[in-house]
Amino acid sequence: MKKLSIYAISLAALLIAGNLVSCESNKKDDSKEAMTDLSDSMGDSKDMAENQNDEKFKDSPIKDDARFAVAAADGGMLEIELARLAQSNASSEVVKEFSKHIIEDHSKANEEMKAIALSKSISLPDALSEKNLKEVDKLSKKTGADFDKDYIDFMVSDHKEDIKDFEKEAEKGNDPEIKAFASEKLPTLKHHLQMAEDTKAALKK
Repeated sequence: MKKLSIYAISLAALLIAGNLVSCESNKKDDSKEAMTDLSDSMGDSKDMAENQNDEKFKDSPIKDDARFAVAAADGGMLEIELARLAQSNASSEVVKEFSKHIIEDHSKANEEMKAIALSKSISLPDALSEKNLKEVDKLSKKTGADFDKDYIDFMVSDHKEDIKDFEKEAEKGNDPEIKAFASEKLPTLKHHLQMAEDTKAALKK
């Protein structure tokens, strides 16, 4: 009888312990799902910065300037990330040399934009947007001549778009500092475009 009682107590203890482990496991699973749902609902860094600025500057004349600042920061980070990729994936020394200029110039421009944004309480993205992450992922899968061609093609088209955006801000911007920033960076962007086009021509030879 004693043996039976001890057996019953032991069995009950094991069942209780099993239930506790199961509950803890379910809690962890629920926590993981909650974190995933939270991450999915947050959106990308660029969207978050734009939403914060739209709220802060909804009645301000610099609302569009803040949107330009966010786009410029996101674009600058993309240029740097792709240029770093070029340092390892490119086969052409001309492409690698071009990418060094991109890293240097855009790193400097990004720091200047951060300082301006900070002084005006403008939120900037602290990571690449989902759209630009896809560009990095796409090029990261290529190496050698394939990388060289696609990277330079993208640099040509991207700088053409950048120049349009910076010209618009330089002409129509409302914030004097951001407007001046756009105007000051235009010659550099045009120089990058010329370099990219020259590099593209060199790769065809």
